[in-house]
Amino acid sequence: MNPRLILIIAAMTAATVAVACAQDKGTVNPRPLPPLANPDDPSVAAKELFGRKVRPAAMPTRVHGFYAHGCIAGAEGLSINGDNWQVMRLSRNRNWGHPDLVALVKRLAAKAHKDAGWHGILVGDMSQPRGGPMLTGHASHQVGLDADIWLTPMPGRQLSRNEREEMSAVMMVRSDRLDIDPHAWTPKHLAVIRAAAMESSVQRIFVNAAIKKALCREAKGDRGWLQKVRPMYGHDYHFHIRMKCPPGAGECESQPEPTEGEGCSTGDLAYWFSDAVLHPKPPTVPPKPKPPMTMAALPPACKAVLHAPDAKP
Repeated sequence: MNPRLILIIAAMTAATVAVACAQDKGTVNPRPLPPLANPDDPSVAAKELFGRKVRPAAMPTRVHGFYAHGCIAGAEGLSINGDNWQVMRLSRNRNWGHPDLVALVKRLAAKAHKDAGWHGILVGDMSQPRGGPMLTGHASHQVGLDADIWLTPMPGRQLSRNEREEMSAVMMVRSDRLDIDPHAWTPKHLAVIRAAAMESSVQRIFVNAAIKKALCREAKGDRGWLQKVRPMYGHDYHFHIRMKCPPGAGECESQPEPTEGEGCSTGDLAYWFSDAVLHPKPPTVPPKPKPPMTMAALPPACKAVLHAPDAKP
């Protein structure tokens, strides 16, 4: 298979490598990871190296590589509290991204407050301080251009550290997986997702197929934004924003534009509601675990990003 096609497929499916990742609880007192015995060994998993970096690289902002195999220099941190947002799972230290992503999240938070009547948004994983592969969860989110937004509105108070680590998002999908839960889903959820999709710099929004079905059914007026909203495994507690490569970012590898059309026909959604997807059978022979990604699989520039001095707080 064409290597480029492999990467595209990886980026589409990697957003859900660990479906429960957004619901995994954190800890108020995370322990620092122990130093690696031989970090220069080329067989060491890249996630072990990038997962130990707690500060961004003191370098100009630059995106290197693809959403599912890359890194970011000069990342910006999203402050954990804002007028209309709060960051969740602080122990993960994944509230980093390209400055354009940080600005986008802030704009979306303001729109959620103004247009949907929410107090604001709860922000899940963005990227690590230097991007790269993560120790747990996502295979994407590596270049500072992906962000998970909870479908649970921000409460009208500041959450405690313990609440940010322990509370779970609200399930939006019915137990039979065929549609949204009418007791959880509201028109305000549509307004927030639409606001994100209407951003010109956003390339895709990933949601559960049942949420896509609801958006198709309920969207009024201009429906062109539905083209960006794509069904994906999981994503029933949150939606995933993916930005285009920033202008002038020559080292950034973009994903192809979404296919034409709203993606709302029966044929467009049939696969996602098939029995094979809703009730997958375990494989007869368990697949062999894939070897972890090493530095050799990342763009060469990521080595310099990894070894650069820490940016000052």
